[in-house]
Amino acid sequence: MRFALSTEQLDFAAELRKILDAGQVPAAVRAWADGDTTKGRALLRQIADMGVFGLIVDEKYDGADATTVDLVVALIELGRGAAPGPVIESAAVIPALLQRLPDDAPAQRWLPALASGEALGTITFEAQRGIALDADIADPVLVAADGRLTLGVAPTDSVTSIDPARKLFRVRAEEVIAEGPEAEAAIDYAFDIGVLACAAQLLGAGRSILEQTTSYAKQRKQFGRAIGEFQAVKQQLADVLIALDLAEPLVYRAALALGSDDRARDVSAALVTCGDAAHRAARAGLQVHGAIGYTAEFDLSLWLTKVAALRTAWGTADFHRGRIADALRAAEPAAATN
Repeated sequence: MRFALSTEQLDFAAELRKILDAGQVPAAVRAWADGDTTKGRALLRQIADMGVFGLIVDEKYDGADATTVDLVVALIELGRGAAPGPVIESAAVIPALLQRLPDDAPAQRWLPALASGEALGTITFEAQRGIALDADIADPVLVAADGRLTLGVAPTDSVTSIDPARKLFRVRAEEVIAEGPEAEAAIDYAFDIGVLACAAQLLGAGRSILEQTTSYAKQRKQFGRAIGEFQAVKQQLADVLIALDLAEPLVYRAALALGSDDRARDVSAALVTCGDAAHRAARAGLQVHGAIGYTAEFDLSLWLTKVAALRTAWGTADFHRGRIADALRAAEPAAATN
């Protein structure tokens, strides 16, 4: 079966990229890291105006009621642009979670503001050990653990991240919002869509690093030649391109499989593969750029630190490989029967 994005999805991605390119994202990210979210929030409002935060929100909550493939298209571009803030949580995880709860009061309370970009939300799961992104500016702050969804208290304990723009806080559960089998199922689904969204961001970030590195290799000269002409550099960049191209179908496959029994396996496979590909891009980017690639003043560093942080933000590679192995083992008896 051949899968291809529609013309509308390609146009949507192109328009979103224009906004990010014109939005001086590096300056906004650096300001966000310094505690000033003004530029970043303005950029996110522009993104919200394009409907990104309401893509998978039902129309009755002022959303677009679009598909998860549309969401992946958007998050790849947000990763490519290194957009700051809890975009995974606000655009993907919380909308998916709240709309699957048996009581729609939480969805009515928070989703319209999230869809419009007036508010940002954040959430932490058991795999994230009670650590939430940007909990100091988010509403709501949610805690999903032990099959129960609760409202988190105001953060008091910050956690250092390898990415200075990722402001992490330990949050503690306070008010119970939902519990029981239906709430647990909604939490499991929301976590998996967060894994998928993280994979999409990593894919976009890896693409951006490759683009920046290729451009640099065409300009930087040694021995009178652009370093991009050297076979060793060409081979490194070709390997990165192949890794990213092979990872991309897994992201879209996982987006299409969210409603199937293979959901956990497929989103984990997408995250592991995209994480490895983005890491390969980061390593090649550092080597090709040389010492300048390590400096915080050079824009490439914003993508390098984001990749390093995102690779474990939604579970480590070992955690996700374990889920893949469990799914494959569970499928073995059925395969033997057939």
